[in-house]
Amino acid sequence: MSGLAETFAAAAQEQRGVLIGYLPAGYPTHETCVSALTAMVRSGVDVVEVGLPYSDPLMDGPTIQRAVDASLAGGTRIADVLRTVESVAATGAATLVMSYWNPIEQYGARRFAADLAAAGGVGVITPDLTPEEGGEWLAATAEHGLDPVFLVAPSSTDARIAQIAGIGRGFIYAASTMGVTGTRDRVSGSAPQLVARVRTVTKTPVAVGLGVGSAAQAAEVAGYADGVIVGSAFVRRLLDSAGAEPETGVRAVAELAAELAGGVRQRRPRPV
Repeated sequence: MSGLAETFAAAAQEQRGVLIGYLPAGYPTHETCVSALTAMVRSGVDVVEVGLPYSDPLMDGPTIQRAVDASLAGGTRIADVLRTVESVAATGAATLVMSYWNPIEQYGARRFAADLAAAGGVGVITPDLTPEEGGEWLAATAEHGLDPVFLVAPSSTDARIAQIAGIGRGFIYAASTMGVTGTRDRVSGSAPQLVARVRTVTKTPVAVGLGVGSAAQAAEVAGYADGVIVGSAFVRRLLDSAGAEPETGVRAVAELAAELAGGVRQRRPRPV
């Protein structure tokens, strides 16, 4: 059983959701990013997404793009992403990388999978990789024991959802709305239906992302999904702390993590 599978299984036994927190590697600095992610884990984040900064982030909204641009300008490279994974994985939290396909392809799929596994990573989210183009990557992740995580969206056909469910491992990432990342006043009403559609074809856990930024929203999503993914809200806390002492941003993301953890830990009936 993989680290992700163990985390979701333990949460299911506790009748709660899994909290998945994201930050891009290298923002605002390598050291502060690692400190922030570590503080998030201490405050209740179960699974960590380490973003691999990329110059053409199709799915990322302005909040994450701003942090990613600053990280790239600061010189963050794949080696730094792997160092971040190694540091965060040492906390015991299941640690993933979120990356667009181009950087992995340029680095070499098998090389990236090998190096990520060596750093303690458990999987990779590839938002722009389609099943039709994923053969080499699926072979590489299988060889090195990593979970390949793919996305479904409200626009996905039933056939596409079944195809992705057949190759994805760890969890299925359900994008709650069409569009880019960013916190919203409310999570899309299409998210529960999308999760239900995924559950008709797989027992793999389903985690919902795009739009969650408060404890109330986290509790709402955890009522019908196995996991709650939060990215922009954490990044915003660091952006708002720019210019202050690094500890200010670290405290801010830790406080948000504690709030969100309280939301996903509200007891709920286990999904049927």
